[in-house]
Amino acid sequence: MTRAGFYTAGLLLAVLIASRPAAALPRHQAVPGGVAVIELPTTGDARPQVSFRDRPVMVVAENDRWFAVVGIPLSMAPGPASLSIDNPDGPALPLAFVIANIDYPEQRLTIGNKRQVDPTADDLVRIAGDRREMNRAFRSWDEKPVDTAFRLPAVGPRSSAFGLKRFFNEQPRSPHSGVDIAAPDKSDVVAPAAGVVVANGDYFFNGNTVLIHHGQGLVTMYCHLSEIDVQDGDRLDAGDLIGKIGQTGRVTGPHLHWSLSLNQVRVNPELFLVEPIPAR
Repeated sequence: MTRAGFYTAGLLLAVLIASRPAAALPRHQAVPGGVAVIELPTTGDARPQVSFRDRPVMVVAENDRWFAVVGIPLSMAPGPASLSIDNPDGPALPLAFVIANIDYPEQRLTIGNKRQVDPTADDLVRIAGDRREMNRAFRSWDEKPVDTAFRLPAVGPRSSAFGLKRFFNEQPRSPHSGVDIAAPDKSDVVAPAAGVVVANGDYFFNGNTVLIHHGQGLVTMYCHLSEIDVQDGDRLDAGDLIGKIGQTGRVTGPHLHWSLSLNQVRVNPELFLVEPIPAR
């Protein structure tokens, strides 16, 4: 078999499944809203350049092997998918994998502030500006090594899981793009791993919010804070204080909404945790 044929044969190469095999890798769950951890057929010290849907993908080294860590959009249909690996000798080489199906449950919430469900025209202008600022942060990229062994950013049980099909005042809205952690008002929110603050502010839906870039397009977001204790450009270590739990923005009580973006799509942040969020 030729080298090109090796890539195009659709072989599923040593995809990591089940639990985290070592501290450097998140848990593999190749579903919409999940993360595919795929061993690359590449050796040597040079970090391979990989893309998925025309966006660069995180690549990490583990036990002298290279792995692509790929965020899968919630909107992506199950079925065959493919990475592209840069090839200095010719066209990019595809590497096939499969996205499995997942069925996320529904969640119905009653919001007292009607504008948080049906925004005014002025609100929509503000919301569009918020989205542009957050999208700039989600596009952050550098080539530095990434620590993906995350600690919990807040102490408390999970009150809403990732991926829930959400209804506000019986109106369908976008699926839940993060995890909610219930915690007392004013309790600490800390960085789960080292990173740089790339945005912060008071957003219409998210309230007081901080976004941290951890490297190679891995960006985490912390919403509904009562106060923010960092500024753009701050370099953080794991455990550094970000802010305090609150109930700003669209909420039904104090909690942390924690999102994780990988190659510019929101995925389940629990896949990166060394220890699980306790159940309620």
